[in-house]
Amino acid sequence: MTAFPVSPTQAAKPDPIQLRRGTKAYDFLFGMPLILWYGASLYFQMPTLLHSLAAAARPHANPVTVIDTLGRGAALLFAAVLIGLVVARRPASSGAQGFWPKAVAFFGAFLGVAILYLPRQKLAWELQLFSTVLILGGMAFSVYALIWLGRSISVLSEARKLVTGGPYSFVRHPLYLGEEAALVGLTLQYFSPLAIGILLMQFGFQLYRMQFEEKVMTAAFPEYGDYSRRVKRLMPGIY
Repeated sequence: MTAFPVSPTQAAKPDPIQLRRGTKAYDFLFGMPLILWYGASLYFQMPTLLHSLAAAARPHANPVTVIDTLGRGAALLFAAVLIGLVVARRPASSGAQGFWPKAVAFFGAFLGVAILYLPRQKLAWELQLFSTVLILGGMAFSVYALIWLGRSISVLSEARKLVTGGPYSFVRHPLYLGEEAALVGLTLQYFSPLAIGILLMQFGFQLYRMQFEEKVMTAAFPEYGDYSRRVKRLMPGIY
């Protein structure tokens, strides 16, 4: 059998799939499930928000109703901002490889939603107020972190740009901190052993997710090592 030599042009010809990686079209394609997920949340939750707004606007409205409405509004604002940033974000320069980092990111991001399918508990108004304040505060802080993160938002463990200002000057993962605070508030409203179990599992996945992200950022940005030594992961001065 005769072997034909491969020309330099043929040898250097890249795989068409590899050409698409690192491009905006490729990034948008893989961000589409997230866009659809939060878009559906906006669509289905908007009637509930409008109903809550009407109740909160009534004379002598219950303060808990007002705070609960603000919490729902903050959650939908978070979804809207996240969709916009995923659409506008810059392509990733690198990311964690393999199935496990992707699975961890998925469960860390979405496992907490399962709590919403559990029976809701009737709480004393003091506990209800505390719960809604946690949800409102957590979602508001998450929106604040999202705005600072801007076009560098990622769900998977990917490197886009090193952000160290704003809330990222206090902790390395302020977005997750806000989300966890809101999820604790949500768990109180659906309080049960199963709800607590889901919360603990979700938080465990988030811890793994942070570790994967930090490895990717350390490899992509040499200055990340110094940043991680100066700034704690989730609790300023503690952890």
